Amino acid sequence: MRSIWNGAISFGLVSIPIKLVNATESHAISFRQIHTEDNGRIRYRKVCELEDREVSQGEIGKAYEDADGSIIPITDEDLSHLPIPTARTIEIVAFVPAERIDPLQMGAAYYLAAGGAPAAKPYTLLREALKRSNKVAIAKYALRGRERLGMLRVVGDAIAMHGLLWPDEVRSPEGVAPDTDVTIRDKELDLADALMDTLGEVDLEDLHDEYREALEEVIAAKASGEAPPETPEPAAGGKVLDLMAALENSVRAARESRGTPPPGEEAEVRPLRRGRPEPKETEGKKSTSTRKTAATKKTAPARKSTARTGEGTKSTATTRNAEPSKSTAAKKTTTKATTKTTKTTKKTASRKRTA
Repeated sequence: MRSIWNGAISFGLVSIPIKLVNATESHAISFRQIHTEDNGRIRYRKVCELEDREVSQGEIGKAYEDADGSIIPITDEDLSHLPIPTARTIEIVAFVPAERIDPLQMGAAYYLAAGGAPAAKPYTLLREALKRSNKVAIAKYALRGRERLGMLRVVGDAIAMHGLLWPDEVRSPEGVAPDTDVTIRDKELDLADALMDTLGEVDLEDLHDEYREALEEVIAAKASGEAPPETPEPAAGGKVLDLMAALENSVRAARESRGTPPPGEEAEVRPLRRGRPEPKETEGKKSTSTRKTAATKKTAPARKSTARTGEGTKSTATTRNAEPSKSTAAKKTTTKATTKTTKTTKKTASRKRTA
């Protein structure tokens, strides 16, 4: 990796020669401007306004334009004699807990490489001190014509530095948050928690730039004379008017995509019903309907047996009309005897009451 700045880290009386190396790189696909009629390149030429000619990079320097429009040239030698200790030094001014740094302040990242063998021991000393203290170092340094603020921390076996914005460069969030009163229900928070638990964590190594990959496919297709790939149809979805429905649908979709079943009733996903909810059937009602069904089933064969009995009665009546049996006469005699006995019993009871 090529260094972009040479200097030293200074904390107290300790000085560590270092080289500044970019810790990040951009993989974005860049485009050229062309003339659409003939694909000719569009270039920006550096032209001197006074001589009206193009100048080379070696002829270009720095200057400050004053309020009245006058130009004040500033050379590299002028910058090297700035009356500040951070001109070629990363000066550590404090050690603080990492949580004290607002992520809004963090900018470009660099690796600090040890500048030769003499820097190995003090470099390692600073690295191990940062590890054991669980703190980060706040430093000031000068780069590209201005003094900057930085944060030093340990990454693996190296020391990294993040450029920081000055506190007065971070704008206040006043006026950004909604200014209307909103009430959040516990059920909505529970669903939000369930969605967060369902999505879970992710290994950042598994994330990649899908836009760049799609762009590379388009470029490859155009280069080979093929038609570019078609844009996939967006997922169909209606306008969500209910936050609860959106949360429940999100939890359900996340679980289906990850193939995880609902852990319990508290995370159960049910679609909201519009209008008055229909009453649910209780177990009692289910058992009543079961009894009715069973009774119906029992009644059907009973009716059949009754019909058969009726047929048997008709046949018996026909037989009796045709041939009166002795048993019928015996029944009549028994009935008469019973009637006489009943009358006698009633008379006896009447006499006892009179007495």
